[in-house]
Amino acid sequence: MTKETTGAGAPREPGSQWYDREAGPLVRPYAMTGGRTRPGPTGVRFDLIALVTLDSAAPGADDDTALGPEHRALVELCRTETQSVAELAAGADLPVGVVRVLLGDLLELGCVTVSRPVPPAQLPDERILREVIEGLRAL
Repeated sequence: MTKETTGAGAPREPGSQWYDREAGPLVRPYAMTGGRTRPGPTGVRFDLIALVTLDSAAPGADDDTALGPEHRALVELCRTETQSVAELAAGADLPVGVVRVLLGDLLELGCVTVSRPVPPAQLPDERILREVIEGLRAL
């Protein structure tokens, strides 16, 4: 086995082009997602504030062999508590686009459930909430 040389002529180990001392291992996002950019055929759109919960009763949730390392990292982050898509991206140190694709895989496997935030138009009017509070105080 021969050592490769850098442009300056210094020898380097074979395969070291995939490791950066400052940044760590270099794995491109498309390698993590298999080249996919959309979260599965289900057409699910993961908002940054969508809440992801681990479904521990799912058959694939504890099967480490069926999941890749990034999938397992997301499952582990969800194991302790429900988290938003943005929190999962930060916790796994992955781009949000990659996390969305990986969550699509986990959703299709039934490992996680996703609850979407209530749109502001469907929230109760502030005036109604104040009237309820005043009515409760009157009791």
